Amino acid sequence: MTDSATFLRGCLDRAGIGDVVALEPVAGGLAALAGMATRRDAPPVFVKAFADAPDDDVFAAEADGLTALRKLGGVETPDVIQADRELLVLSVLQPRPGGEDFWEQLAHVLARLHLTTVNPRFGWHRDNWLGRRRQINTWADDGFAFFAEHRLLRWLGEPRVEAALDAGDRAALERLCRRLPDLLPDRPACLTHGDLWTQNLLATADGRPALIDPAVSYLWAEVDLAHLWTTSPPPEAHRFFALYAELTSLDADWQARMPILQLRQHLAVLAQFDNDWGAADLIRATLAPFRTRS
Repeated sequence: MTDSATFLRGCLDRAGIGDVVALEPVAGGLAALAGMATRRDAPPVFVKAFADAPDDDVFAAEADGLTALRKLGGVETPDVIQADRELLVLSVLQPRPGGEDFWEQLAHVLARLHLTTVNPRFGWHRDNWLGRRRQINTWADDGFAFFAEHRLLRWLGEPRVEAALDAGDRAALERLCRRLPDLLPDRPACLTHGDLWTQNLLATADGRPALIDPAVSYLWAEVDLAHLWTTSPPPEAHRFFALYAELTSLDADWQARMPILQLRQHLAVLAQFDNDWGAADLIRATLAPFRTRS
């Protein structure tokens, strides 16, 4: 048994789930250790844990987000079997199927989530987590101020961000934040998944879209759209974007806004990983028009 499997098995034992007969580590996550556990007396489960959890409420916050997506937005999510300071145990979902049909279904799912959960304020009733970093969700009436303070500028103090961005980059980000009301439409808040890249799209047993690993908050719907748009969706996803835009009456300029909205995710990646997968370059490209010209 590998070290990660041994660790996860120990977490399950301490949680009182002692009927595990096999545990297979699962790759793909960027923050926690994960595995699929086959049980003797119950269906298999997906298990996730941190070798050194950043705080005691990580999994409670994730479970809260999964429940909110399901109950408030009608989104399929895994059942939460157990969530405590050490461990998250979920029902098992299936890999995302290929083909346009899945993506068309996802367009309807995401449009319904965003259109039926409109909220007068931005934020969430608790903080939660994006990877290993706390996401601050203090309630605010002004979406531009909320996005600037809690989704963009909050990353400037992170050591990897400080090392990667120079003073001109940081000044450009601050300038962009001041101009957000001119750059983005004034839209209401709605419930957002908050970390909607393609790895967090799975399926139910009958092939319907299901979402995992949320970092929910009431924010602009387009933050979810931007994350999918900029994280290499497969070719068959092209219908998703056209249909989502139709269902939600997006204006023709929505694609031009995606780099600005995705700055938050690029900054989060830059802050947390030695390999930033090109995030620093993408940040600089988006900030270029906001740098002071001599």
